[in-house]
Amino acid sequence: MSETRSNIDPRDRLIVALDVPEAADARALVERIGDAATFYKIGMELCMAPGFFELLTWLRKQDKKVFVDLKFFDIPETVARAVARLSEQGAQFCTIHGNQAIMQAAAKAKSNGLKVLAVTALTSLDRGDLDDLGFACDVDALVLSRARRALAAGCDGVVSSGLEVEKLRREAPHELICVTPGIRPVDNDVISGGSGDQKRVMTPTRALKAGADYLVVGRPIRDAADPRAAALAIQSEILSALAP
Repeated sequence: MSETRSNIDPRDRLIVALDVPEAADARALVERIGDAATFYKIGMELCMAPGFFELLTWLRKQDKKVFVDLKFFDIPETVARAVARLSEQGAQFCTIHGNQAIMQAAAKAKSNGLKVLAVTALTSLDRGDLDDLGFACDVDALVLSRARRALAAGCDGVVSSGLEVEKLRREAPHELICVTPGIRPVDNDVISGGSGDQKRVMTPTRALKAGADYLVVGRPIRDAADPRAAALAIQSEILSALAP
């Protein structure tokens, strides 16, 4: 295990995605989960609802870590200003998209412990989608290229499917933070009705063994009859996967 990965509190490795329509729904879910999770992701859906930054502040007051997943993509100066402002809010992670200049601007603008993660390839994309978008390379090659460019630009890590993490680790085993969405427990079909719009998914154990640092889990916790129990089950699996 690399030095970077060994410094992560095991309880922080689970990031619960608050993919709900309203800030009040997000707070209710966090309260149901209680101390079973310490890290939460707030994204685009909640950003379109009132109270997004109030929710971020509330999460921080609950001693929760926050991953702001808005995939900033604009001219470099605009992205830099957005990252600089977000650095004032106490979030731990944010996501960006775009070319080298955008990634460099974001990396330069971050402060106060905010870590910038570059999106490699969305886990909702498959080979056919990449063809439609004009990418001639395969998914692995695209992800590796994006990761190399992100590190060169000064980003802290990437968001990547667990299916590509093992190859990423061979490229940058120590420096790169790998945050992996599309995580589905083995009993996910029972919990939440399948993988939904995620096409490249992986179980928590497989993703951690491959080299993921953080696991983003949404539906299997959000849609469970008992979200706290679902989160605790994943936390238990994480501990088992990390055991020597």
